[in-house]
Amino acid sequence: MAGLFSVGPEIASMIKYIRVYLPVAALLLIVLWVAAHVSFGWGAADPPRMGISNEELATIEERQRAPGSDIDYPRIDNRLQSLMRQGSMVGLAVGIVEDGEIRFLKGYGVTTAGGDDVGTDTVFRWASLSKGVAADTVALLAGQGRLSLYEPVGKYAASLRLPGGNEQKATVADLLSHRLGLFSHANDSKLEDGFDPKFLRRTLASLHAICSPGQCHAYQNVAYDAASEIVEKVTGKSYDEAVREQVFLPLGMNSASTTRRGLMAARSWARPHVGGRTSKPVEVAEAYYRVPAAGGVNSSIKDLAIWMQAQMGIEPGVLSREVLAAVQSPRAATPAELGRMRKFRERIRAASYGLGWRIYDYAGHRVIAHRGGVRGYRSLIMFDPAKKGGVVALWNSSTNQPAGLEFEVMDMLYRLPPRDWLALETPQPGAEPEPAEGNTADAGSR
Repeated sequence: MAGLFSVGPEIASMIKYIRVYLPVAALLLIVLWVAAHVSFGWGAADPPRMGISNEELATIEERQRAPGSDIDYPRIDNRLQSLMRQGSMVGLAVGIVEDGEIRFLKGYGVTTAGGDDVGTDTVFRWASLSKGVAADTVALLAGQGRLSLYEPVGKYAASLRLPGGNEQKATVADLLSHRLGLFSHANDSKLEDGFDPKFLRRTLASLHAICSPGQCHAYQNVAYDAASEIVEKVTGKSYDEAVREQVFLPLGMNSASTTRRGLMAARSWARPHVGGRTSKPVEVAEAYYRVPAAGGVNSSIKDLAIWMQAQMGIEPGVLSREVLAAVQSPRAATPAELGRMRKFRERIRAASYGLGWRIYDYAGHRVIAHRGGVRGYRSLIMFDPAKKGGVVALWNSSTNQPAGLEFEVMDMLYRLPPRDWLALETPQPGAEPEPAEGNTADAGSR
């Protein structure tokens, strides 16, 4: 029986080889594994994830205590509570993203006097923040090869007619960067008077051109909404349906819509006020829902924060790096913006416009931003896509005071000396919103 367990010289040599070299091979594999983790970042912290669950929202303070955080969240909360004691405020919702993660999401005040408390799911109007949705959607369709940003806009927007037939010279990119050669806010007052936007786009041809297409920047709403026609022509669907399918649902923005009905059907929605918390709400204006690419989007602050995350490149499967580069690259210098933002000139050194987005030099950092204002609503977004940090806010009154919030948050991100940008200690004239309603007394300036 012993012979059954004896081995020949070849097998004995193999066993010796395994005993000597197997530990060496194992050690080599361990070294290679460690090197790979160091070189490629394997085993590092998980990348930021879109959105925030209800469970995570309930314990959001844990996120605020993340190592290396630059935002003083208790101070921000205290400042916002002080802001809400101002008589001009009714309701407010704020979201902050840091390191690509939603770390602050909170509602303040009420939807209307005697109404519900504002929560993270309360729906507000975005006003001109809607322009970024239109530009992103068109750029996304261009990335799919369904159109080109550099083709004549007249090829896709049948109702747009410009002076001298310039709709055949102006490109889709010119449309989305407000470089059509029209004077600012052309035909906005007629839109507010109830005229059909497609009729108004046709009558733009009778206006005097202030420059050739692509040569000067002048902010538009009626003309800008030709973007909704582009989306409809390319997709064969309504603008609301196409944006929902292409952007909102893939990003998980379940409260977002582009219609008046979408706002008022929400379980919790903020009523518009042109006064403060003692005033009565006013009727939800219809005019800018008829130009949805320019001013029609509604959503909760939670979904606006998700939208900001997407602009930082956190969901490349929906909005790719190429799409974001197309919309966030400067297309036109906007020096007049520095005058409108004069209160903040200590921080804002240069301004330009991309496609549906403003780009600022913020104390040497590149930030992307926009503001909005329609009757009874205001909005803002500002973020650093490289640092993956920024702030969004929605409120349902006409005061501009909350606009200083974006500067208080960005100063913290950049570790700059604090300033009373919210004007809680020393009231100051604030920068005006970026209105969709361009010619009403409530809307502010351009």
